[in-house]
Amino acid sequence: MTERFPLQTLLDLANSRMDDAARKLGELIASEHAVEEKLALLVDYRKEYQARFVEAARNGIGPDAWRNFSAFLGKLDDAIAQQQRLVSDSRQRTEQGQQAWVDQRNKVKAFDTLSHRHQSEQARKEAKQEQRLTDEHAAKQFRDRPEEE
Repeated sequence: MTERFPLQTLLDLANSRMDDAARKLGELIASEHAVEEKLALLVDYRKEYQARFVEAARNGIGPDAWRNFSAFLGKLDDAIAQQQRLVSDSRQRTEQGQQAWVDQRNKVKAFDTLSHRHQSEQARKEAKQEQRLTDEHAAKQFRDRPEEE
């Protein structure tokens, strides 16, 4: 009879935690892409607005319009700076999530290695037991056979 792997509960727990870490990593990557896309949109919009400002300045604009354009560009710059911080924070969280997944995967590999060793040891024991039974059976048949003259 094969013995149950004594650390099976820990192996199952490690697999569960690795799956959770992978799921969280997927969410972090998706979040990182979302904040990067928003940053790209803000940068593109700022470029477009800057081009409109330059075009309006070429055509001649009043001081109020100049201040409005400048103020709005300042607000866009602030929004871009804030979004860049969010992107940086998101990348850091993604890297931490990646490391957490790698750590969990390494634990699973370690327990899996122990499990394979256990299975190999069990197979070796079973083969040895089977060989012993076969040898005993053969010896019994040899003892019980009539002697030939």
